[in-house]
Amino acid sequence: MNIINSLEWRYATKKFNPSKKLSNQQINTLKSAFNLTPTSFGLQPVKMIIICDKELQEKFVEHSYYQRQVADASHLLVLCIEDDTTSEDINAYFDLEKKVRNIDESVIAGFRKQLIDMYKNKSIEDRQLSAIYQTYIILGNLMTVCAVEKIDAIPMEGFVPEKIDALLNLKEQNLKSVLLLPVGFRADDDIMGDMKKVRKPLNETIIEIIK
Repeated sequence: MNIINSLEWRYATKKFNPSKKLSNQQINTLKSAFNLTPTSFGLQPVKMIIICDKELQEKFVEHSYYQRQVADASHLLVLCIEDDTTSEDINAYFDLEKKVRNIDESVIAGFRKQLIDMYKNKSIEDRQLSAIYQTYIILGNLMTVCAVEKIDAIPMEGFVPEKIDALLNLKEQNLKSVLLLPVGFRADDDIMGDMKKVRKPLNETIIEIIK
């Protein structure tokens, strides 16, 4: 399928087939897609937790407003931000860039200092908000990859982050949950599966400026 056909195929899956599992290859594809998603300045302040444990997934239901997808999906992806983006994080990125690209410090020293100063001048709330924005970029990329790979998924903001953080001991890892993405395969009797998409006409959502 071409990309538009793939996007037409996907929908927010309301009911998963709990007996069907993603292959290791499919999970590895999602891991790579996550890691290759662009983030602001390349800092990657987001981590992804991959859960394939029915007992643990079942515990998510109560804290996800009783949405069964978190338990019935093959895997549950949890997108988390780090508590803060520090000077140490920025330095670690530039040190890695030097190693990977085999460049001298003189090439990046100015940008390194500029970025460290920029983040120091932000409040911790602004630094966290910037990281949260990155999770949505990652979510969009993962959903597109899922569509291409014929993996069903549903993005979820409807959960209680504090409860999920406690369930996964995220505070001890300096992480905060932001988004959930159950992935797997749609159930044959998901009533949403055959419904047509409801979208505004392109001329109502696209503004073209052409010289």
